[in-house]
Amino acid sequence: MSFGDMDELRQIFFQECEEQLSELESGLLEIENGGTDQEIVNGVFRAVHSVKGGAGAFALEDLVHFAHIFETVLDEIRKERLATTPPVVETLLRAADVLADLVRIARDGGVIDEARSKSVSDELAALSNVEAGAGSEEEDENLDDLGFVPVAVGFSLDDATSESLEPAPTEYEITFKPKASLYANANEPTIIIRELDRLGEISVACDTQSVPALDELEPEGAYLSWTITLTTGEDEETVRAVFEFVEDDCELSIVKKSGNPPPGDGDIEALLNMVREEAAEDATSAAPAETSIEISGDAPLGGAGDESAPDAAAAAEADPAETSQEQANEPIAETKQTAAKAGTAKSNKQAAAAEAAQQTIRVELDRVDRLMNLVGELVINQAMLSQRIMEEGLGRASEVASGLDEFEQLTRDIQEGVMAIRAQPVKSVFQRMPRLVREVAAATGKKVRLVTEGEGTEVDKTVIERLADPLTHMLRNAIDHGLESPEARLEAGKREEGLVRLSAAHRSGRIVIDISDDGAGINRQRVRQIAEDKGLISPNAQLSDEEIDNLIFLPGFSTASTISDISGRGVGMDVVKRSIQALGGRVSITSRPGEGSTFTMSLPLTLAVLYGMVVTVAEQTLVVPLTAIVETLKPKLGDVHDFGGDSRVIEIRNTFIPLIDIGHELGFRNQSADPGSGVALLIESEGGAHTAMLVDAIQGQRQVVIKSLEENYGRVPGIAAATILGDGRVALIVDVDSIVEGARNGGIGVEPVMALAG
Repeated sequence: MSFGDMDELRQIFFQECEEQLSELESGLLEIENGGTDQEIVNGVFRAVHSVKGGAGAFALEDLVHFAHIFETVLDEIRKERLATTPPVVETLLRAADVLADLVRIARDGGVIDEARSKSVSDELAALSNVEAGAGSEEEDENLDDLGFVPVAVGFSLDDATSESLEPAPTEYEITFKPKASLYANANEPTIIIRELDRLGEISVACDTQSVPALDELEPEGAYLSWTITLTTGEDEETVRAVFEFVEDDCELSIVKKSGNPPPGDGDIEALLNMVREEAAEDATSAAPAETSIEISGDAPLGGAGDESAPDAAAAAEADPAETSQEQANEPIAETKQTAAKAGTAKSNKQAAAAEAAQQTIRVELDRVDRLMNLVGELVINQAMLSQRIMEEGLGRASEVASGLDEFEQLTRDIQEGVMAIRAQPVKSVFQRMPRLVREVAAATGKKVRLVTEGEGTEVDKTVIERLADPLTHMLRNAIDHGLESPEARLEAGKREEGLVRLSAAHRSGRIVIDISDDGAGINRQRVRQIAEDKGLISPNAQLSDEEIDNLIFLPGFSTASTISDISGRGVGMDVVKRSIQALGGRVSITSRPGEGSTFTMSLPLTLAVLYGMVVTVAEQTLVVPLTAIVETLKPKLGDVHDFGGDSRVIEIRNTFIPLIDIGHELGFRNQSADPGSGVALLIESEGGAHTAMLVDAIQGQRQVVIKSLEENYGRVPGIAAATILGDGRVALIVDVDSIVEGARNGGIGVEPVMALAG
């Protein structure tokens, strides 16, 4: 295998590690929240074992060693010898964090935190050792109840040679029948048979009776099976390990046909061989992590074993009481045949479930991005073609109009299909947060419970990638500043454990993410005093509760009295606001003194397209995001009033709302336009406040492809991006929140941007 192939396999392994770690984290959180379903525990166990199996293939010894200790504890839980008490689950969560760090270091390089890793390893070892001992005593008691009496056997090794310690060769009969999923997962039977050949002498017979006639043959079907006779000095576990990665994708039977002869009187060598074989079988039964696991068919780099192996191991432990090796072999063979049938039935069910599940492929994101750009160009060209046809008067022809409508619908379907490919659930981001919460809670000495909702809510991958930092800052803020200490909560009549809720939902064509806590809420008097002391606001400023709450987003603002690893430098919430605004979103706060606070982020579902209102302002064409528009209306002169200098307000249903002339604010004209000759757009801006924006005329609604202005030209205040219209002209997309904020502060301070749209 070439280095390139190994690099590709390594990359696939780490991609699957991300999936396994995600399953591990979610499973442990379910257990922490009281989940007792055995399948949850099995899923957690499989995740760790799959990471271990793949790591072993790449000789990642540190990762393999830690994962082995981890899965040993999980196997004790599977066998109900270890209860999932809160301290145990807390240790498992810390172990999951260490495992994730080891995977990251193995992938990206770095230095392992030896002290932390050893500390968690010791905790895991203590859990498994104590309970394993208790389990052994219980088994001894069960043997006593059945009438088994231990017998001491004494012998001398003086005459024994090193050759006498070698086990006699054992003959195994292996039946190996691949399923179609084995080939679908890029596995090859000949490579598996070649691995068996390395263990000893083999003879192979291929069964072709199931191969159909050529016209009935399915290209992706599986028709061949093999019967293999292997003579080797290795134990059955070593033989079974060859099939570790494909055991769920095949029908497999391994039967021991012959082994060591029973010892005679004075036959020390035979006795030594028997003792060694029994010890190996005991060791196998004591290492359930290698023999009693199960993986899904979509984890080819994970390990797999036989779920019925513990029964066979238990039979092997009882056999030494028999006086004849031949008699002992009969129940073992019978047990393994029964287990093989049960395993085959179970794998058949799993295969049926796998076939019912949707098939997935991995595609590089760059390829999807290129496809998205091409689809965007297709949309633009479709709009240009439609406009040219209408200008030429051909659109009136029924055949042309029908074909044009079909082309437009097809283009939109292609666009929505590509956008659906890019859409991903926010679960990938949400699952990173429990670890953050645990770390911040430990650093602050607070007890915190995180509840997540709406993890399946889908959003464009680009938005997901840029959500992590804002969520991190806001969760740290909720724990450090929002929640009280356990003592303060008890004094206030609350539970000692604070609650932080993280939820996501689709609303009005956007994704809305809420981060709420049940803490003390915002101390508005203290917030205002800090802002005045830092010179961020004037002492005489008249601010509403909403405006005071939003002071925490100002650069340099912090309520922490001392600088720590968590907060105090005043570079947290302002970063959040800038990050969200860069995504075309907005953030708002709702706080209830003594009850808690809620931070709400409203973001677009995609950064590729948007639905907008195309308007005309000072002979320029602009696009206003449709999600920000509440309604449109024709202003009456009697409803518009001057308010302090150049500012104006408009009366709408007995409420006075600021009126902003977009053309004047962006520098398209020097004087504000006559309100009576324009159209007002009622806008819901950041924080839920309403503002009216004055434009000259409305051209209509349209779906437009977003083009980054910063990448292609430069950043322009008040402008979020640009798009290309059907006539080939560039239209600027208005940054509503930036214009509203700029108008409140006396203008956004821009030079005329008319040339950009020309």
